[in-house]
Amino acid sequence: MEIGLVIERAQHLAAVDADATADATAIEEALVTARQLTSWVESREASLVGRLSAQVSFPEAAIASASKSSIGQASKTCERADTLGRTPRLAAQLDDGAITSSHVDVLTRCSKQLDQQQRTALFDRVDQLADVAAAANVAEFRRRVELETKRLQAADGIDRLERQRRNTRLRSWVDGEGMWCLSGRFDPVTGVKLSSKLATAVEALFVESTPPGCPSDPIERQQFLNAHGLARLVDGAQGASRSARPDFVVVIDADAPQQRGPVAEFAIPVEIPARVLADLAGKADVHAVIVRNGVVLHAPGDTDLGRTTRLANRAQRRALRGLYKGCGIPGCTVAYDRCKLHHIIWWSNGGRTDLANLIPVCSVHHTKIHKNGWVIELGPNRELTLRLPDGSIRTTGPPTIRDA
Repeated sequence: MEIGLVIERAQHLAAVDADATADATAIEEALVTARQLTSWVESREASLVGRLSAQVSFPEAAIASASKSSIGQASKTCERADTLGRTPRLAAQLDDGAITSSHVDVLTRCSKQLDQQQRTALFDRVDQLADVAAAANVAEFRRRVELETKRLQAADGIDRLERQRRNTRLRSWVDGEGMWCLSGRFDPVTGVKLSSKLATAVEALFVESTPPGCPSDPIERQQFLNAHGLARLVDGAQGASRSARPDFVVVIDADAPQQRGPVAEFAIPVEIPARVLADLAGKADVHAVIVRNGVVLHAPGDTDLGRTTRLANRAQRRALRGLYKGCGIPGCTVAYDRCKLHHIIWWSNGGRTDLANLIPVCSVHHTKIHKNGWVIELGPNRELTLRLPDGSIRTTGPPTIRDA
């Protein structure tokens, strides 16, 4: 879109917005103009992000700072820029305001299901469908891209069930209301087993009575009972294995800066009301971790395993939970439970599986460290120094679970 046309459309948008007598038709036309201008801005943003990514090693941090967003949001912006860089016709459509960034994000999400060769083929196919994207809304375009994705998967000679098993996923997160959410995709064989197990549990548990608060709407009721049935199944597993009990860490900060004396708080993955916490803690495995200025002074269990094993144990994960709210990389907001424990001195280089050599990092940054030349170092109080391939350096002070 030429800059003159951008100015003309911006003036039209402002004029309609300022016109108190504008009718519905004029307002709808102005909304189309607003969508076209937004697409143009997002096209320019993607172009700038692409250029920035070629110059710095941690573009997400720079983008998050400039846009006042999170590292996670900045990562999505980088992914969008990469997709547009590989689909020039779609990029031109976005620049002209013919499609939206949501169209591009559909392609990005679908491409993640494929291997590298299949991804390249998908980008080539979809780029030829730029005119289709311009004529379709996001839902229609998603269905078309999903069809192309399935065609690529069907053509690769892999048995469908094996492909489905490869695409099995389970993720969890805490939403804005503080609810712990679970979403999964399973191959049909596993799905049948899970569904049968859950249906049997719901029928056996709630045939005569239902938990308090059960809704009357039949669909909501079934979802409510399924959720409680799953929780009861987990409770049943606890009787067979003590390790399935909830694991709470009580962090005792022996050097809280603005307090008089040690401060104790729970390190748990979700927010729980204080009046409920005491009762729940009585049914959990509770462990005390004592920290001071970024150092673990005490934690239960064996936290130094040396070269006996590459994998960190539960004691080490509990100890580091007392210090870290999430990923140790500056600015990253991925929660601790979704992080891996990374060896500062790599295991392959003789590093030890000792507490002092471990740090939680999310899967994205773990890949950056191992494949993109990121180097991290820890000071005596776990002050982190991150050295990037472009020569820039980022640092943090001693970690604490109170960090935002």
